[in-house]
Amino acid sequence: MLIQEVILENFMSYSYARVPFKSGVNVVCGPNGSGKSSLLLAISVALGQSYTERSKKLSDLIRWGKDQARVTLVLDNARRGKRRPVPKFNKDQIFLTRVLRRDGKYWFALENRAATKGDVERLLSKLGVDPDNMLIIMHQNMVEQFTVLSQQEKLRMVEAAVGLEPYRRNVLQARKKLTQILSQEESISKLLESAEQTLNYWREQYDRYQEKKQLLTKRGFLERELAWAEVARREKIVKELEANKKKEQAVLSQIEDETKTVKEHLQTQQNELEKLKDEWKTLFDERLSLERQKVRNESTISLCQQLLKETTILEEAIQSSGNPSFQTSQLKKEPSSTRFELLKSENLKELIQNSNQQLSKLNTKINENQERAENLDEEVEKVRSQVVDRRIQIALLQYREENVKTELKILERELMDAKTYLDEATRKAEQTGPKIAVIKSVAEILDEIRVTDGHLVALSDVSEDIERMYESYSKLYLELKEKAQLVAENREKALEEVKARMQAWRTVIQSLLDRVSLEYQKILAQAQAVGEVRLVNGHDIEAAGLEIRVGFKGGKPVPLDAYTQSGGERTTATISFLLALQQHVRSPFRAVDEYDIHMDPKNREIIAKMLVSTVKNANAQYVVITPSQITFAEKEANIITVQNVEGKSIIREVA
Repeated sequence: MLIQEVILENFMSYSYARVPFKSGVNVVCGPNGSGKSSLLLAISVALGQSYTERSKKLSDLIRWGKDQARVTLVLDNARRGKRRPVPKFNKDQIFLTRVLRRDGKYWFALENRAATKGDVERLLSKLGVDPDNMLIIMHQNMVEQFTVLSQQEKLRMVEAAVGLEPYRRNVLQARKKLTQILSQEESISKLLESAEQTLNYWREQYDRYQEKKQLLTKRGFLERELAWAEVARREKIVKELEANKKKEQAVLSQIEDETKTVKEHLQTQQNELEKLKDEWKTLFDERLSLERQKVRNESTISLCQQLLKETTILEEAIQSSGNPSFQTSQLKKEPSSTRFELLKSENLKELIQNSNQQLSKLNTKINENQERAENLDEEVEKVRSQVVDRRIQIALLQYREENVKTELKILERELMDAKTYLDEATRKAEQTGPKIAVIKSVAEILDEIRVTDGHLVALSDVSEDIERMYESYSKLYLELKEKAQLVAENREKALEEVKARMQAWRTVIQSLLDRVSLEYQKILAQAQAVGEVRLVNGHDIEAAGLEIRVGFKGGKPVPLDAYTQSGGERTTATISFLLALQQHVRSPFRAVDEYDIHMDPKNREIIAKMLVSTVKNANAQYVVITPSQITFAEKEANIITVQNVEGKSIIREVA
């Protein structure tokens, strides 16, 4: 039981009334306009309803001529076993009051203390009561409204009534989570796509940057290579100069050796020439001596011949003259010996002969001397020519020596400069890095440097910030990729969770509706009707709905709606469904207003009996508002009679 008593003050047609309720069925009956429905409306307003069929403003529910109305519910908080329904209030009764004022101000009170609507909702939640669910409190005309509700609305109303809303909430939360994950996945996918495009751009720039770095590295290596190539070139120059110097020194040594040899040969030849000169002089002296002897011999011969001739002439003259005095005078002119010799022609002839012989020998010696002299002249000329050649050779060697020495001085100077340049080039090269083997020429390296510089000019717009940007976007891309993977994993988990929760929801709903459908069929069978309750579109919780089917007078079951069945049939089917659901409704309080208005007496009696038995088995408090209590026995229900006397509703009889 939920409500022990309802206290009304200036509420609609009630000035003041106290209406006690009991567990089980409470039947509020009375003529039309007596205030039966107002009592249920008062209970609903006290439980927190803000909109009613009777009025769109709560202030319109205040009794005419009064400024304020008050409805108080005395709620049962007695212990059920070891605990109370609302442990916060350690008492058997809880007073819940709703105050309405004409100026439009409304408020709640719990235990005579102001309370918010949230406080009331939390209280009712603990008690399991939802006053806005027409399956809990079905006001007048709500039976007709229930039939026009969509299948989805009916299902959700059933879930709320039986306490299965958490299953739907779980599914919806899981689907919301899945939707959020899908939205997040889509967002991350877009971000990832954008990041990938941006990363591709920066990757291209990064590749260009890496190319530039490689070119700069290559440029540095080429500079290093160029420096060491210059060193190698300088070393080569030094080596060439040293080789040339050695070569020139060797040539100089050779020239000096040749000069020394030539000078030795010259000295030998000069000595030989001097010797030949001495020999020639000896021959000359000998020749002179021979010539003198020859001249003397020739003179002797000539003289002897002259003498011999004169003698002959004289002798002839003497002989021809016969003058002894002439002979005597000529003889006086010559010395005695000469004359004596001359006088001896025989001696003269002998002398001439001897002189000719001597002359012949002298001529032979002179010829020999001349021949020897000529030979000696040839030898002298030859030796002199050799001496001249040696001197020319020496002069040439000296000239060559001077040239070689000059060349050596130039080479030494060039070598010194080359070594200086080599040292300088080596120092510069060492600044670029350790020595490397160079196989290219300086010109080739310079050409390669020019080509590299051309490529670097093309990459001049590439800055060092590109690497940072690329690393930043790479990191962002990887993070997004990881997030995308994580979101994908979460999506799979969420899908599994949705499936699991959907399966759990479908299982409990299907189980509930299967049992309700069986009970519904039993109740309809007593009214000579058939029907079923089933879940439709169970694969989609948003589209899922409750379909109530009913068939009267042997007809096949068709969906319950506002057009197919008559008013009585709709009411019978709806109340049958409510009764079939009762044992599953968790609210300890239920109410229905004038459910039987369109029923025939037979169905009204059948439904009344079913209502009593169902509520009795459900251990719940049920308020039934009906124009007549004839269908309920006093022993089966708590009968409350309401009458209106002079515009004031009065509780006349409580049985």
